[in-house]
Parts: sequence; structure tokens; C-alpha cells
Amino acid sequence: MRRRHEFVEESRREWSSEPAFIASMAAAAVGLGNLWRFPYIMGENGGGAFVVAYLTALIVVVMPIMILEVAAGRLSKGSTVGTYRQVNRFGTAYGWFVVLVTTAITSYYLVITGWTLGYTVEALRGDVRVFEQFSAGFNSLWYFLATTALAAAVLLRGVRAIETLSKLLMPALLALVLFLVSRAAQTPGWGEARDFFFQVDWARLLDGKLWGFAFGQAFYTLAIGQGYLVTYGSFIPRKTHLPRACLVVAGVETSVALLAGWMIFPYVFSFGMAPDQGSALAFETLPRVFERQAGGGLLAVLFFALFFAAAFSSSLAGLKVIIAAVAEEFRLREKSAVLAVAVLMALLGSASALSFTPLQLTLGGEPVLDAVDRVAGGDVIIFSGLTGAALLCWFIPPQRIRTVLGTANRWWEWRIYLVGRYLPVLVLLWGAVTYGVSQLRGAG
Repeated sequence: MRRRHEFVEESRREWSSEPAFIASMAAAAVGLGNLWRFPYIMGENGGGAFVVAYLTALIVVVMPIMILEVAAGRLSKGSTVGTYRQVNRFGTAYGWFVVLVTTAITSYYLVITGWTLGYTVEALRGDVRVFEQFSAGFNSLWYFLATTALAAAVLLRGVRAIETLSKLLMPALLALVLFLVSRAAQTPGWGEARDFFFQVDWARLLDGKLWGFAFGQAFYTLAIGQGYLVTYGSFIPRKTHLPRACLVVAGVETSVALLAGWMIFPYVFSFGMAPDQGSALAFETLPRVFERQAGGGLLAVLFFALFFAAAFSSSLAGLKVIIAAVAEEFRLREKSAVLAVAVLMALLGSASALSFTPLQLTLGGEPVLDAVDRVAGGDVIIFSGLTGAALLCWFIPPQRIRTVLGTANRWWEWRIYLVGRYLPVLVLLWGAVTYGVSQLRGAG
């Protein structure tokens, strides 16, 4: 076996404690996927029916796969590519596929993180505009480039910088979101928002597309199939109880996502806006919220600053996945790997950034950012997550995973292998049957 790269060895300095690891991994999971993506995906997919499908997907399928990926990282102590290379030859190709998926997602994620930075700056100036006005010029591009440069600077300082940011971020963010939810409860649209959450159109649960969006969102927000969990798991302290740590992270993630909906939708209905506006929903709604609030200027500064911090920490996690793989596989020094990935992000993300400028770049008739999010943030990560789970569960003996779970309870091991081994098979069978039925209908 070849000698580990010095960057990887340096990176293997573990998180200082289990709570520090949980805070850092939660910061990686809690970000734009919760505060930006969850409300608009929920708004486009029927409200309560989507929440039911999302929670079902999270509890039944996504949690066991999450624990499995973190355990795999803890077992291998390597990058995403290095971890899956230990499974079999196909694992190397799959590891690089995961890195490519994460690269695509992170490239536009940095663009949206740039939006939050731009809104923070505008809040400090006392001039928060709705998204249509904000994106009238080239703000989307300039703030994206600034965010990418800042992320590179932070990553050059290593894992401790992320841990410090995470400890400061989570309590402040949760406190402010709870405060804004309490203010939203006093709006005229609160009752309509409550109905939107709790009135479930059960017939919609028979719609395969709804379940596709629900699974895609669950995989997206917990970073399944994107290498985050494998990479973060490789830093985990020795005595960490993996199922407990993952349950806490998933609980925080789900709570923040639901609270984001309770924070935004009462105002959406109060302002007479449609809940299915798409990816700009939060950025169209929140400026109007702060404009009408007493002390709205200060609230805008606090919220968008924390919004940026949450998005930024998740961007760092994605970049860490890519940098770890590039450094280990190409034998690059830390600085070289960080700079190479930063340049790559600047090139790839510019297309998404320019789709919300006067140039209005499109792909298939929609903004480049929306197109990449729809593909990479949906079916692709579901495929990636299920493929990774199948590789780990079919080719790694259960007793090896058991040694790194940090618990003597065999229940989680049973759950992990039941989902990881047989769900991918069921999905393949379902896909084959669906394809066969569609072909028969076409022939008829």
C-alpha cells in the first residue's frame, strides 16, 4: 500500500471532542439546503404532502445510509476516492464520480453563498433589495468570486478553522430563526401557512415525482452520496458514538429546515405571494419581511450574516471533500490543492453566477444554476447515495462496520445493512418494471 500523502496525514488530526465533531458536521449539513432549498422545494411540491414524504424518506432510508457513510470514513481514514478504492476496483471510479458530483454542487452552492454575502453587505448599508433588483447587475458574479477566494483562504488554515466557525454559528443561527418564527406567528398569513404544513393531500403521495423530490431533498440536506460524510467521518474522535452523533445532526438539520418553512411561508401568504416561486423564494420574501419589521435593519444584518455563515460552512465542507481527494490522488501539497480547486470552482461556478446577471445564461431553457441544481441535487445524488451504500454493504463485512460504530447495540448494524443491501436492488427492479410498462404502453 502506498504511503499516505502528507496533506492527508496532517488532516487526520481529529476533532477535539464528540460535541465539536457534531457541531462541525451539523454546520456542514445545516446550510442552504435547509434555509434556501427546503422551503422552495416544499412550496413547489404541495406543502404537507411533501413534508410527510420527506420525513418518511429521512427516517426509513437516509439515516441508516448517513451512519454508514460516516462509519466508512472512520474505517478508512482516507479521502472519498481512497475510501471507496478499498472496497473494489469499481469503487475507485465511484469515488471519483462522487467527487465530480460534489464539484458540480459546490460550484453553484458558492454562487448562492455569494448571494447571502451580498445581502449581508446590503443590510449593513441599509439597502436590502428583493432578488430581482439585486441581480439586475453583475452582483451574482462578483460576490461568487469573493466567496470562493474567502473559502480558499479559510481552508488554508485547516480543519480547526471550520470547527471554530461551527461552534459560533449553530447557537446564534437557531436563536435568530426561532425569533423570526415567533414574529411570523403574529402575521395574517400564519393560519394559511399552518394549513399549508398540516393539510395533507394524501393522493399526492401516490405521485412518484413527489417522492423523487422528497428523497432528493433528504439526500441533499444530509449530504448523502456527496463525500461530505465520508470525509468528515475520517476526522472523527475515537470514542464517538456514531448513531447518536448522526441522530443529533439529523435532528438539528430537520428542525432547521422545518423552522425555515415556518419562518418564510407566513410572510409569503401575508404578502399575497405564491409559494411555488422557485429558487428565489427566500430572497424575494425576506427583504420584504425586514422592511416591515420594527428594528428590521438590525435584524436583516444579523440574519443575512448568519445565513452567510451557514452557507459558507457548508461550502467549506464541499471544498474539503474535493481538496482531500485531489491532494491525496495527485500528491499535491496543501496550498497547491486548495488553490487548484479554488481556480476550478471559479471557472465552473461562473456559468451559474452569470445566469442571474443581464447575460442570463441558460441551459435547456432555464438558468444554468437551476438546471445544475435540478440534475445534480436530485436524481444524481439519489443514484450516488444508493450506489455507495450498495458498494459498502455488499463488499464490506458487517463485523468491520461494527467495529467503528462505537456501540455494542446490533440494531443499527441490522438497519444499515437491510437498507444498504436491498434498497438499491428494489430501486433497480422498480426502474426495470417502470421502463417495461412504458415500453408496452408505447407499443400499444
